[in-house]
Amino acid sequence: MAESPTPSAPSGGPATPPRIAPWLLLYTLGRLVVAVVLISLIWLVGLPGFPALLFGLLLSMPVAYVLLRPVRDRLTEALAARNVARRTRKEQLRARLSGDASA
Repeated sequence: MAESPTPSAPSGGPATPPRIAPWLLLYTLGRLVVAVVLISLIWLVGLPGFPALLFGLLLSMPVAYVLLRPVRDRLTEALAARNVARRTRKEQLRARLSGDASA
């Protein structure tokens, strides 16, 4: 099995994975804002309450997919980097526990 490169900080120590919470919060708030805006627009056009809610939610999915792509990409990158860091720490712990001198 090929060994993956260990992420490292500029100081040479282990890299800290990026924070996920801000990107997740921004993406979630963005989805809510898109849904509320679309529901409001559909309601103002004249569609009554519940159908406006349904159509607004249905239309908000593709609109948010297009508008929030940069935020979603950053969130995905942060999740991937966190996964790599977690996997690296796990491999280092296993190496230390097995008594491997190279870790």
